[in-house]
Amino acid sequence: MKLSEGMIGHTYRVNSVAVNETITRRLEALGVNSMTPVTLLNKKGSGSVIFKVRGTRLAVGKRISDGIEISEMEERSHD
Repeated sequence: MKLSEGMIGHTYRVNSVAVNETITRRLEALGVNSMTPVTLLNKKGSGSVIFKVRGTRLAVGKRISDGIEISEMEERSHD
C-alpha cells in the first residue's frame, strides 16, 4: 500500500521508494530506506502526510507519499 493510504498511529515498514531520483536520494539521506519502520502521525485532506522515521518527523506531499510503498509490520511474539 502507499504511505498516503496508511492509518494514523500505525507503524509500517518501507518496501520501496519510487519517486524521481533526486527526491529518492534525499529521502534516503533522511533515513527513508527499504525495510525502515515509519509511524504515520497525521494525514491532511490534500494528501500530505506527516510521519516519523528514525526519531525524526517528516512531512511530504501527496505525490511523494504515493511513491512510498509500505507494508504492515508483523507482530513480534514474546515467547
